[in-house]
Amino acid sequence: MVAVMKVAPQASIIEAGTLAAAVRAASEATSLRLILLDLKMPGAVGYSGIALLHAEQPGVPILVVSSADGAKAAEEAQALGAVGFLSKDSDLPTIETAIARAMGGHRLPPAPPRPEDAVQKEIASLTPTQLKVLLEVLHGKLNKQIAHDLMMSEATVKAHMTAIMRKLDVNNRTQAALVARSLGLDLNH
Repeated sequence: MVAVMKVAPQASIIEAGTLAAAVRAASEATSLRLILLDLKMPGAVGYSGIALLHAEQPGVPILVVSSADGAKAAEEAQALGAVGFLSKDSDLPTIETAIARAMGGHRLPPAPPRPEDAVQKEIASLTPTQLKVLLEVLHGKLNKQIAHDLMMSEATVKAHMTAIMRKLDVNNRTQAALVARSLGLDLNH
């Protein structure tokens, strides 16, 4: 709200607590200049809000502001017609610039990949066996225990750990476990 009022001090703001209320407000509004949409608002399923609001106000730019993050979410939102995508944790100047650009009829450039996106790709690059080894490390198991549980030699476990640490760009198994845990890898495999 603060960002909108700073960019467009004369703006009238219409708030909606659910997607259904937002669609209803959009259908009744006559002079919308911008729609700010939270992908995770109650009633929204995936990117449905973009399509529904575009149907009601086809000429009004939609700027997605959401806690959904990552380059993939931004790409999908823009592919479905949003003019831009902002993470809710964006700083105020970034939000103000995005609102001004969207209200000026400009699309926002895609968000640069975040470090978490790169790490997710690195995790995805692990082989199934490397992923199993990493999950065992998350459980605090030693190489000898991992070798026994996964029916491989301890040397093979060490080779997998070396590859895992190289792919995740970390120096030790503790750092590898912390990276994996920060991405929410399932500990209950």
